Parts: sequence; C-alpha cells; structure tokens
Amino acid sequence: MKPIVGSIVALVTPMQEDGSVDYDGLRSLIDWHIAEGTDCIGVVGTTGESPTVSVEEHCEIIRVAVQHAKGRVPIMAGTGGNSTREAIELSRFAKEVGADCTLSVVPYYNKPSQDGIYAHFKAIAEAVDVPMVLYNVPGRTVADMLPETTLKLAQVPGVIGIKEATGNIERACQLIKHAPKGFSIYSGDDPTAVALMLLGGHGNVSVTANVAPRAMHELCKAALAGQVREATAIHLKLLGLHKNLFVESSPTPTKWALSRLGRCGATVRLPILPLSPAGQSAVEQALREAGLL
Repeated sequence: MKPIVGSIVALVTPMQEDGSVDYDGLRSLIDWHIAEGTDCIGVVGTTGESPTVSVEEHCEIIRVAVQHAKGRVPIMAGTGGNSTREAIELSRFAKEVGADCTLSVVPYYNKPSQDGIYAHFKAIAEAVDVPMVLYNVPGRTVADMLPETTLKLAQVPGVIGIKEATGNIERACQLIKHAPKGFSIYSGDDPTAVALMLLGGHGNVSVTANVAPRAMHELCKAALAGQVREATAIHLKLLGLHKNLFVESSPTPTKWALSRLGRCGATVRLPILPLSPAGQSAVEQALREAGLL
C-alpha cells in the first residue's frame, strides 16, 4: 500500500442519547475530516470506545467507515485485542470490507512478555494479509512493547509501522534511527508529536485532530517538511487542547468539545462518565485558545 503520512485522526464513535451508535453522525464526521484535510481516518481505537462497543458494533463501524469514505481517504481500522484469536478475526473482517490497514494494540491486562507480544503480532500478520500498524500505549495496556521487540516485528511481512504513544522522544529516535525502510513511525501522543515528526517520524495518530482537523493537518504537513517555526506556532496554539482533551477520562472531553462545536453528541458509555462542569470550563478555554470558538 502507499505509505500513510500526516494527520491520522483517532476518531470518536458518535452515539445517540440512548447510547446506541450514531452511524449517520459517523458518516458526517468522515465527510468533515475529508473536507478539512485529514490524511487518514482511524476508527474503533481507544478514542473510539473500542472497549465498550460490542463485536457486532465494532465490525459495523469499520464497514460503514470504509463504505462511506469510498477511497477518498485511507481507513485505519482498530482490530486489536488481548485475545490473539479475536484480533485475527477482527483483522479478517477489516480486510474483507476493504480497510486500508489495521491498528493493533499491545495486549492489555494479561501482561504478556516481550516474546509473547512478538508471537501475538506475528500470528496476526501471518494469519491475515492486511497491512498492520502496531500500537504501543503502556499507560493503557500496562504491557510495554520495548523498541527491540518493535524492531524485530518490523521485519515481519505485513507489519508496516507503529503508533508509539509513550511520549518518550528518546525511544522514538531509536525507532526512527534503526527501523527498516518502509516501516513508519507515528506519534500517538499529541503533546510530543511535533518533535517526533521533526526528527523523522511519519505522522501523528491524533486525538486533537478530532476537534481541530485542519490545524492538525497543517501542523503535520509543516513538521514533515521541516518547517520548524510554522509547526511550532500551530503546536503552541493547540497546546491547551493537547492537555485538556485528557482533563478527564478520554474520550469524554473530546466528545464534549465536538458537541460544543455542533459536530456530534457528547454521549459516552459507562464506565466513562459525562464531562464535569470543571472539565467543561477547561475544554471551553482550550477551544477558545485554539481559535475554534
């Protein structure tokens, strides 16, 4: 596949007030992101509330996203799991409906060893012929895929990149320096994404892009072109969003922000709660600082 570069939105999953998935809202968000310049749309990741959607909903979100995008923008389908068999089945479905690639998170809760992490991803890659981006986010999974394991997996056919969400720039540099040609390094941490890209990374899988898609596209474009001053200026303008979209459990602040912008409802599923008044104030301020209100 053609390598994906730039701004990859970690898209929220819109929901109706009764908690059901809002598929019309999903289609509307996809159209908006395409119009705003988002380079790739990632669906049903952590920000897409993958832990609380059913398997049937998970698959339907991927199918609807691919169908509605109609090739206008690549779709990166979240297909990870702490069960290797389940991750394989989700990856097979994503391939069948035409997703451009998958995003597969390090298995969570069961705390596999580095050898276990390697065997997990290798098994998926060998079972399903679809480009796979690895996803390391130890703050969520507890298990941390070390750079050595990532570089070993980079040699496995079908493994095309990693979303490195530790925020550790030294680690990102090790991956950028030693990864084989054709293996993409994406940031999964908005506050440090500009640094990763300026050092040779390939893009940003972004939460902030949910509410500021045009600005994040321009930030990534500038950073990838080595335009330090322009990238820095955009980054500093978005700094409040980078912070306050995590002022409470994600994706609650992001969904509230999108609701404030009139883009989709703010509904989240338990055990995540609606945004508190204090959280609303913080997100409102960040939206104003970014020039979105």
